[in-house]
Amino acid sequence: MKFTSAFALAGLLVHAGTARHIKPPHRESLIPGIVFDRFVTVWLENTDFKDAMSDPSLTALAKQGIELDNYFALTHPSEPNYVASVGGEYFGIDNDNTNRVPANVSSIVDLLEDKGITWAEYQEDMPSTAFAGNFANPRTGNSDYVRKHNPLIMFDSVVNSPARSQFIKNFTLFNQDLAANRLPQWMFITPNMTNDGHDTDVTFAGKWMKNWLTPLLANSNFNTPKTLILLTFDENEGGEAANRIRSILIGGAVTKSLVGTIDNNFYTHYSIISAAEANWGLHTLGRYDVGANVFEFVAKQTQDTVRTVDISKVELSGSYPGIFNAKKKAPLPVPNTSLVINGRTVLPSIVATWGSASLQKCTVYKGELVPPFAGAPPVLPTGC
Repeated sequence: MKFTSAFALAGLLVHAGTARHIKPPHRESLIPGIVFDRFVTVWLENTDFKDAMSDPSLTALAKQGIELDNYFALTHPSEPNYVASVGGEYFGIDNDNTNRVPANVSSIVDLLEDKGITWAEYQEDMPSTAFAGNFANPRTGNSDYVRKHNPLIMFDSVVNSPARSQFIKNFTLFNQDLAANRLPQWMFITPNMTNDGHDTDVTFAGKWMKNWLTPLLANSNFNTPKTLILLTFDENEGGEAANRIRSILIGGAVTKSLVGTIDNNFYTHYSIISAAEANWGLHTLGRYDVGANVFEFVAKQTQDTVRTVDISKVELSGSYPGIFNAKKKAPLPVPNTSLVINGRTVLPSIVATWGSASLQKCTVYKGELVPPFAGAPPVLPTGC
């Protein structure tokens, strides 16, 4: 496909909001949120909704929080779902390749740092901080740590910045930060390929998660009265086209009246970003984060509207065309810099990079609730 000159220019632009302009927040700082002061997301792997719902260990955890009964992954396989959860877009990825998102594309890191909110990733068995490859256990030969499950390592705006990449850590450093009471406000946590169920099954992963998380819920260095934890899966096993996955909210921020309840609203991995944006009053990425539902109990406090959809018609399997799609290429998508949601505007550095009229005429983002998929891909305006 031959791209327009505007898109060619977009691919060469230097991102205007990366670490060269924004210093990471001081680790001692705490920016209060409306509902939570700390957000933690922990991911398990490749399990159909009905199988995850039958797991007793996960159900025991769900009874301590809110069951999100209509939470959906975005596509298959793993990597695009991880990328989408921090970037508001998966750029057509339909593989687990060593894809690198260009430096002119922002992520949730840009939004957090803009407000001074501390962040980190913790990846089990990653051999060293900011390690950018895959790692096989030298004793067993097993691929315990894989790059495809580490979303921010795939963004050049993060990994090419030593000031940022120092916060992509392993579990040894998680334990050190926990003991020192130095955990950040936003965390993305990935267990290894055994413990997340990828190379085992949901029974193994559920037991591991319950055993790992239960003492943390009792540790005030981790679970403060305003900590919100999302336990979710990257995708289903492929048994249902809808791509519905089990997801649970727990932690101190879940009030007693909500413990053991079910939230039937429609959510996707983009809600991970929209919930943080609403809670801390962040700017947005101008992508599919704008329009994604905020978790209802958060939305009630932030005055966000939770929109409805016919769940029976949701289908989120298969990736649409994009720069990383192995079957069908499409241009690097342009964020819509004019989108506004509940008063939240697009990050100014994104506007500075992508806001020209020549680029904006080719944006595909409209603030939609249900994101596109292979069967209903984004449609570029005529002439783009």
